[in-house]
Amino acid sequence: MITTKYVNYRQVLNLSGFHLIMISIWCTLIAILFHFFNWHWMIIPWVPVALIGTAEAFLVGFKNNQAYDRLWEARKIWGGIVNSSRMLGSMVSAFDTGNDEIGKFDLEDRRKKIVYRHIAWLYQLREQLLIPTEWEHIKVEEDQLKNVDQKRNRLIKAGFPDYGRTPIFLNKYLSEDEAALQSEYKNFATHLIAQQSKDINELKNMGVISGFNHMQLQDCLNEFYTLQGQAERIKKFPLPRQFASTAFVFNVIFIMLLPLGLVSEFAKLGDWGIWASIPFCITIGWIYIIMELVGDYSENPFEGLMFDIPMLSICRTIEIDLLQMTGDIELPDPIASKNGVLV
Repeated sequence: MITTKYVNYRQVLNLSGFHLIMISIWCTLIAILFHFFNWHWMIIPWVPVALIGTAEAFLVGFKNNQAYDRLWEARKIWGGIVNSSRMLGSMVSAFDTGNDEIGKFDLEDRRKKIVYRHIAWLYQLREQLLIPTEWEHIKVEEDQLKNVDQKRNRLIKAGFPDYGRTPIFLNKYLSEDEAALQSEYKNFATHLIAQQSKDINELKNMGVISGFNHMQLQDCLNEFYTLQGQAERIKKFPLPRQFASTAFVFNVIFIMLLPLGLVSEFAKLGDWGIWASIPFCITIGWIYIIMELVGDYSENPFEGLMFDIPMLSICRTIEIDLLQMTGDIELPDPIASKNGVLV
């Protein structure tokens, strides 16, 4: 998530610098061919170019609206995780026993076990959501233009190279035996919630919590299942590629035609108008490229890039809140933004 009030020029150039260079070369080439070689045969009227540009603007606008909806829904999902986590922590911290089957210290251990397992679930869910899918930029960049794209991707991550810290947290908040089960489950996060349910049911059978409290806690766990499923739906179902691909192809066609229609219009002003068409052509094409890229990078909110949901920061916020509820004194520091990006 970008935390600065405005996107700085480095982030913009990193996102669209390559495209800006290509547009500049194409627009300059057309102007040179028109002026020095009199290739007037390649010039087309401005009206059809303007019509294509208008249609493309509508299509890109539709795509960006859908991409924003996916991004905002992802943020609401993690907001729900924050609220439900605090509710779980408050209910667990209120555990009390009226019988002698479980002592005070044993109850405290069980309370911490549930809270710690939930923290482990947070980081495990985050790790599962960061696994690249075949339509995401990180996955594509593994196969195409490796050197260029890996460098660009590293810059987009804004200096956060370590995204695989989940094993550290699993070993910290889970028992050794439970952490070792990660490799045995396709969806370890789901398994952790199921274990929470078993422990809570055991507490009810022991009389530590009432049937009503057990029902409330189980409803809270069910909510985590729901929120996890909603996040997985966004992760595993892309913005329909027919919309995304069509917008990209139409954008390329429009930018290719743009100087062919613009240079003749500016040539009416004289020879200097031909050269004046270059910056205007570059600006118009670059704006369309930026609109396309903004939607393209916003449609997958769980990639681990600077445009995404700051899952690590949210996990750390919940971790601090829950540890305070259990009475822990040594608390981790909140995640701070780096280079204007919060992850």
